Order: sequence, then structure tokens, then C-alpha cells
Amino acid sequence: MILVSKHFFRKNYVGLSLWPFIILKSDALKKDETLINHEKIHLRQQLELFVVLFYIFYLLEFLIRCLFYWDSYKAYQNLSFEREAYYNEEKPNYLNERKPFSFIKYLWR
Repeated sequence: MILVSKHFFRKNYVGLSLWPFIILKSDALKKDETLINHEKIHLRQQLELFVVLFYIFYLLEFLIRCLFYWDSYKAYQNLSFEREAYYNEEKPNYLNERKPFSFIKYLWR
């Protein structure tokens, strides 16, 4: 289900996945297939990790990467979950081909 709310977003962020919702900054973004696919990849990741474990792992990895990079945006960009989603967001069939826990191989890329 796709919801629209500008209140969730800071700066250049325009989309967010919170199981089972995709939240977008504006209604026009519903037509952005790349963005929607990116967020659907996150929904699949969340489902694989029973949602709560996803958020725990996401936060822990973010904190570790913040310590490593000393830059929160660079840390965000290098999260395994984000790397997988960004790398595959332009592949419309990615979720049909994707193997479970594929984000793991992006931990060390």
C-alpha cells in the first residue's frame, strides 16, 4: 500500500518503506517506477527478517558504518540494504529473480 506524507522526510529523501507501507513525499512519485521498485526491495528485505529484525540490523549496521565513515550520509549509502536496493532498482524483474537474503552479499562490496 502506498501512502503520501511530506512529514516523514528531510532534505532529499522522497520515499520510505515501513512494513507494509511505502510512504512517498508527494503523490507524483507514485509514477516513479524506479523509486517504487527500490522501496519494494526494502519491503522484501523487511519481510525476510520478520520486520523487527530488519530494523534492528539496519540500525546496528548504520551505527557501525557511522563510526567507520564519520559521515551519516555516507554510512546510509553503504548499508547493505541500501546497496542492494540502489543497485537493482532499475531492474523491474529483480524481485522475481531475487534469492532470499540477497542483501548479505552487499555487506562487503
